[in-house]
Amino acid sequence: MSARVGAILMAVLLALYFVLAGWRAVQFIGTGEPVAIAIGVALIVLPVIGAWALWREIAFGARAQALTTRLEAEGRLDLGLPTLPSGKPQRQAATERFDEFRAEAEREPDSWQAWLRLGLVYDAAGDRRRAREAVRKAIELSRR
Repeated sequence: MSARVGAILMAVLLALYFVLAGWRAVQFIGTGEPVAIAIGVALIVLPVIGAWALWREIAFGARAQALTTRLEAEGRLDLGLPTLPSGKPQRQAATERFDEFRAEAEREPDSWQAWLRLGLVYDAAGDRRRAREAVRKAIELSRR
């Protein structure tokens, strides 16, 4: 399942949850009991927090995809890493060449392209947390 299909599925499920939880929240609040009212309010607040988190992830993915498309149009998307039959870069090769991409980002600290490439190598090396940080930095720099 692609990330886009997964995100759409999550959004649909969240919408369904909103409807069902909202209906139940109204029932709880309608009882007039303090504990039931608290549960009803929680049934309204928690899905809103979930929707906010989902929106942030979808927005991040869309911005990252837009930058990747721009990088590809500039001819700088190819990281020069050997790939597996699936097309994914080999993790070991990404780890071995990681220092080159980090040095590029350090040489060009205001280049969104360098930070995006670093994020892609982090991802290929299996370090998702740092990959997201680098891509966030690239998104921030691209807005300047």
